[in-house]
Amino acid sequence: MSNYDPNAYGQYGAGVARADQAAIDQGLRSYMLGIYNHMTIGLAITALVAVGIGMLAMTGDVNSAARTAQGAAMRLAGESRFLTPFGALLYASPLKWVIMLAPLAFILVLSWRFDRMSYTALLGTFWAFAAVMGLSMGSIFLIYKLGSIGQVFFITAASFGALSLFGYTTKKDLSGMGKFLIMGLFGLIIASIVNIFMQASALQFAINVIGVLIFAGLTAYDTQRLKEEYYHVAGDAALIGKASVMGALSLYLNFINMFQMLLALFGNRE
Repeated sequence: MSNYDPNAYGQYGAGVARADQAAIDQGLRSYMLGIYNHMTIGLAITALVAVGIGMLAMTGDVNSAARTAQGAAMRLAGESRFLTPFGALLYASPLKWVIMLAPLAFILVLSWRFDRMSYTALLGTFWAFAAVMGLSMGSIFLIYKLGSIGQVFFITAASFGALSLFGYTTKKDLSGMGKFLIMGLFGLIIASIVNIFMQASALQFAINVIGVLIFAGLTAYDTQRLKEEYYHVAGDAALIGKASVMGALSLYLNFINMFQMLLALFGNRE
């Protein structure tokens, strides 16, 4: 008669549990990696479009510069930089309002229709949104020095990485903080709209400082939220793909807004 081991079933069950947990951990890592990959590609598209637009919008040749109604060349900050006709069309005509508001239209489409869109359509819309955002952000090259933009970008990237890592690894529940930050975000949006008409420098400074803190906190909160959401979509490949795009959108917006506000605070203007 063979020896009977009463612990054999328990050991087998523990092995299955460990295997299941390993599969879950691997799935979670793949899911989060997909989110970061989508976000990184989106940022790359935005940067490339912004740089290209910035180059096309500026010129050092006064003869090829756009002209005012009085015939004077449209000078930018600095002594030898002028706005090209293309740049004037984008940033000195009513079209500038379309460029400013177009990213918001994409966000609304992605937020309201993502459940009815295929993964491919959702991803393509996200890439298009990133390109339109680059078109909108091309104006920063007309205002700030290139070296300053690069410095602030790397500061933002380092801060974002640290905050996202904290959100992923912390055992503390950040949901309460997230609700507070979302309420603060709505207040920030209202203050920004008001300041479009007031043009108060002190209020703009406060908006930028508070905005950096809000988007820094949202980076950690959203990372933890996306990590927890994986357990609700695991097992459905189509749903995981769509969730990864929407997760990338959340983190992308946190990064872009934090970058713009840090640039307004610390960027060196031309």
